[in-house]
Amino acid sequence: MGYTLGVDIGTSSSKGVLVASDGTIVAQAVREHEVDRPRTGWVEMDADIWWSEFSDIARELVASLPGVVVDAVGVSGMGPCVLLADDDDRPVRPAILYGIDTRASEQVARMTRELGEGAITAVGGSVLSSQAGGPKIAWIAESEPERWSRARRLFMPASWLVRKLTGEYCLDHHSASQVSPLYDIEAERWHAEWWDRYAGSLERPRLAWAGDVAGVITAEAAAETHLAPGIPVITGTIDAWAEAASVGALEVGDLMVMYGTTMFLIATTDETHRSPSMWTTVGTVPGTRNLAGGLATSGALTAWLRNLTGAEYPQLLEEAAASGPGANGLLTLPYFAGERTPIQDPQARGVIAGLTLEHTRGDLYRAALEATAFGVRHNIETMREAGAALQRIVAVGGGTQGRLWLQTVSDVCGLPQEVPSATIGASYGSAFLAARAFARAAGEDGLPSITDWNPPTEVITPNPALKDFYDGLFELYLRFYGDSKSVVHELAALHRGAHS
Repeated sequence: MGYTLGVDIGTSSSKGVLVASDGTIVAQAVREHEVDRPRTGWVEMDADIWWSEFSDIARELVASLPGVVVDAVGVSGMGPCVLLADDDDRPVRPAILYGIDTRASEQVARMTRELGEGAITAVGGSVLSSQAGGPKIAWIAESEPERWSRARRLFMPASWLVRKLTGEYCLDHHSASQVSPLYDIEAERWHAEWWDRYAGSLERPRLAWAGDVAGVITAEAAAETHLAPGIPVITGTIDAWAEAASVGALEVGDLMVMYGTTMFLIATTDETHRSPSMWTTVGTVPGTRNLAGGLATSGALTAWLRNLTGAEYPQLLEEAAASGPGANGLLTLPYFAGERTPIQDPQARGVIAGLTLEHTRGDLYRAALEATAFGVRHNIETMREAGAALQRIVAVGGGTQGRLWLQTVSDVCGLPQEVPSATIGASYGSAFLAARAFARAAGEDGLPSITDWNPPTEVITPNPALKDFYDGLFELYLRFYGDSKSVVHELAALHRGAHS
């Protein structure tokens, strides 16, 4: 029996799986890490961690099954990130992470003025925001000229691993479409004029699809990872899109909801839908487009409460369940790290309303779960307004292990969610894409099917008795942001001044 290896570089950990050809996970490995936050609004990571953790995970998984034959390797990672490296592939600075890093606000505003919002959305699909890669490249060029003078190549976690494993310099179409405004979403190629204007000294990565074979493992990489030389490695993609592959949420009408440190939503369509407050991208596979969104904090918010209270998750979940719908009159805005979609407000902040001396940590935890659920609903309603027809919702990610969170999201949104048998996420999706690439290259009659690999085992259905209650609370949630916006923006400015 053959096996595929899938590794994902996430925000708080790197995860790897060794998967048999029938989809069975035979071994798993995890390496935890932390991002760096050198200033308010800055979120960075040393790219050397990506390679060292991949190598550690690969060695552990290969050793777990003596004599294992690895057919192919799949990679993915958080994104869109901006890692710039020199001619010798040495990073010139730590990688700037995705939309949770808001340092390039001035570049977002300036590039929008220079190019025009209409032109930017026509070419790249989305307005510029903290999620876009282009302004972060411009920030390095303007703010760190010495580092910029040495920069020659652009990487994200998956493409960095591909480079280290195979020597190939490439980027998948989906990830490239998040380097706005430097990618033409309709032509599916780099936008030469704008690339030269904002990233002219960088070599453009070759473009491929996530499931395409990028290259094969070199002898040098084989020695470090204990993988055999010559094994094919796929191009890979951003973690959330690999998560969608892991549960088969790649068909038109599918919506994947990823429960993790941050929350991510991906709707798959067959045409380009543009929204001023969401992200329009190329899909993981040819012929598809995505309308995507993300909460800046979800699991990060529950982790904050766990650390703050000193209680463990099982106890907090038990107390939150006892608190009941509405958290005994609490309402929380989950914008503890600003917010991505649909409000696109990096200066937003978390707010908890309704507190009394009688409230408990269980109430606070329940309010946090409901806050993320309201954020999910806000994104879903915005997607529908933009034209996305959502027919099937699939839940994935580590947060699916807590059924209270899933049930709360279904109750708030009034929608069922399918839960597959394997919810480990992006590493599994990367292994699946690698298995398909290997089977295709080998000329096998039938390609692996995610329905066979990872069928749904449960459907979380909303409680109809709570519909009117949560409809009313959602209206308060929307009002709450508008009513508190000016105050929290002033507080955010004070905080920046105190930490500048």
